[in-house]
Amino acid sequence: MSTTLKVVIAGCGVIGRTHATALQEFPGVSIVGLVDPVAAAAESMAEALEDGGRPRPEVFRSFADAFAALQVDLVTLATPSGLHVQQGLEVLAAGKHLVIEKPLDVDLVRAREIEAAAAEAISRGQVVSVISQHRFDPASVAVAHAVAGARFGRLTSAIASVAWWRSQDYYDSAGWRGTWSMDGGGALMNQGVHTVDLLLWFMGRPIAISAHTARLAHDRIEVEDTAVATLTFENGSLALLHATTAAYPGLAARVQLMGSAGSAVLDNDQLEYFHAKDAVGDPGHSGLQTRGNQAATELRRYPEEPFAGRDPHSFPAGHVRQYADILSAIREGHQPAVTVTHAIHALAVVRAVYVSATLNQPVLFEDVLAGKYDDLEVFTGPAAHTSS
Repeated sequence: MSTTLKVVIAGCGVIGRTHATALQEFPGVSIVGLVDPVAAAAESMAEALEDGGRPRPEVFRSFADAFAALQVDLVTLATPSGLHVQQGLEVLAAGKHLVIEKPLDVDLVRAREIEAAAAEAISRGQVVSVISQHRFDPASVAVAHAVAGARFGRLTSAIASVAWWRSQDYYDSAGWRGTWSMDGGGALMNQGVHTVDLLLWFMGRPIAISAHTARLAHDRIEVEDTAVATLTFENGSLALLHATTAAYPGLAARVQLMGSAGSAVLDNDQLEYFHAKDAVGDPGHSGLQTRGNQAATELRRYPEEPFAGRDPHSFPAGHVRQYADILSAIREGHQPAVTVTHAIHALAVVRAVYVSATLNQPVLFEDVLAGKYDDLEVFTGPAAHTSS
């Protein structure tokens, strides 16, 4: 690898541009190519990147063409979810480092394929990661460190909710949206998988999942726009999981974590509430006096970032933080913080929700992970909306 890390981005839609914006924050990185079967999308993105004063990336319709024409170190997949494994296997076979936008794929069978291929690639020195950018938010890091240090005592329960709105126009804007084959699911798979990942990061390995799904506010989609589930974990804790794209006009992504010696609340990636028994200023562990919010004090443990203050709605801070970890792994020869296995576990929980809703019974996480229900055709649920 040369001093400058040469990157190809596959997929030139909104999320592809998000990755490009993040990568441009690193002076030792050059986006040398774009791959997209829609030439107009690739040309438009190439022009936008050139307008930023950087060299114009070359445009290709396939990886084979890009790899034949360019020296490439890293490939980022920002394509529809149902293409991730197929394309990822091609990239790994070519010997490139690989970053996959969430979710890993829509199918656990294919996901296991890339887990095996990633293990082989890692043995050859390649780096493989899946985007879980909210693991790198300062608020999430603060909570994860507190969990690891047992500062909340025994974890007892959690509530994870993604209450968003997506219009019918959103689903109608692309033929693959809202399909099992390309989206792999609805509100939980597409919008909620990051929150599922955080829930697992904080709470540990799940045991059982019981769920219901429905399509309540949208037409012309195959998948759910609302999902609810309960989960039990190996540590004995319980959780509620909720995801919807039918919460007009759009509310928060929120995780509440409760324990015997403290609790925390993440709201839209911010640390809204934090209290640990051992925190500075906690006068004890009894009565109302221990309920003070220590979030601001806790966040001061983490240094301010150079991009602090930028518009969070237009600047992908989480992607920048995760790319810092990935690029460090590439340059220093180790694996990144988020692995394919982490992504498979999040995918397995989503699949377990769909299996449980389809069978109308609880299912074991290990059974889903091991493939017991691979042949089951899941569906939205008996409460699905139908238009008149």
